[in-house]
Amino acid sequence: MVSVTDPRDGKRVALKKMPNVFQNLVSCKRVFRELKMLCFFKHDNVLSALDILQPPHIDYFEEIYVVTELMQSDLHKIIVSPQPLSSDHVKVFLYQILRGLKYLHSAGILHRDIKPGNLLVNSNCVLKICDFGLARVEELDESRHMTQEVVTQYYRAPEILMGSRHYSNAIDIWSVGCIFAELLGRRILFQAQSPIQQLDLITDLLGTPSLEAMRTACEGAKAHILRGPHKQPSLPVLYTLSSQATHEAVHLLCRMLVFDPSKRISAKDALAHPYLDEGRLRYHTCMCKCCFSTSTGRVYTSDFEPVTNPKFDDTFEKNLSSVRQVKEIIHQFILEQQKGNRVPLCINPQSAAFKSFISSTVAQPSEMPPSPLVWE
Repeated sequence: MVSVTDPRDGKRVALKKMPNVFQNLVSCKRVFRELKMLCFFKHDNVLSALDILQPPHIDYFEEIYVVTELMQSDLHKIIVSPQPLSSDHVKVFLYQILRGLKYLHSAGILHRDIKPGNLLVNSNCVLKICDFGLARVEELDESRHMTQEVVTQYYRAPEILMGSRHYSNAIDIWSVGCIFAELLGRRILFQAQSPIQQLDLITDLLGTPSLEAMRTACEGAKAHILRGPHKQPSLPVLYTLSSQATHEAVHLLCRMLVFDPSKRISAKDALAHPYLDEGRLRYHTCMCKCCFSTSTGRVYTSDFEPVTNPKFDDTFEKNLSSVRQVKEIIHQFILEQQKGNRVPLCINPQSAAFKSFISSTVAQPSEMPPSPLVWE
């Protein structure tokens, strides 16, 4: 991803090359899904497509370039930097993460790779969730198996670590809990070398889970837990993360870091927690686009944390059967997106910015997480 100047209005925007577009049918479907999501999103805390580079004739159509808002940094860079993070910083960041996540979950979308590097941040502390390469629509049929190769290991929920064949949007909440702790302590909460060690670090904090909490785990994972020593919870250690780990902060954190996903707090309920009252006030007083100031004072929106209706529809994927078919559909989809009021964006292929982008080694496929443990 590189920044370029939009020749139509002179604004700086981000130009992203979508990787591995037409390699095989699986990658075609993934890219088309991500592209449709980026065009579907309409939320201040979720990155969306501003435009798509005008494609060439279908016979020469091999790459897709998406234009998005330009963001200056990401939360990982901020956490590891020497910049002090106040309690207000933590609250306003966490509020925006959950606000964006509530919107995604209302659309029926699981992000499946929430981590600091996928949370873009501007100098004014506005935050946007990005990178939907692993995102998918929530599977309501629990008999349908879902891939376990999701979520970077440090932020991976215990049900995935234990080989659950089905999971819900609660996996995103677990990841947010890990990030919340990382914001407080300025270090990764569960930094393990392997998935098994990752699970052990989690049980060191939360204690040995009950059989009910492990009901969806595979037999190998259950056996690993049960043959080990019984562990008592050590949650009070969370108060030692930093001086900002107040009672309210730790209470919310403990509601996110729950072993049993059915008992984990939702994004909607987390936003109603008293800890985030100050973050909500700060965001809507001077940071958001949904409220505005007048000569008589601030006019606030009627819905601080909006959802979307209808949900994101992924039924289009069911009828995709070949790379050529998907290529034609994507080509047509991009052309349809460009029928709006704006003139299609055509960046000069001979320009320095475009050549720099083409030769860039930055715009590569997202870093895949370590493969989950195969228990059987």
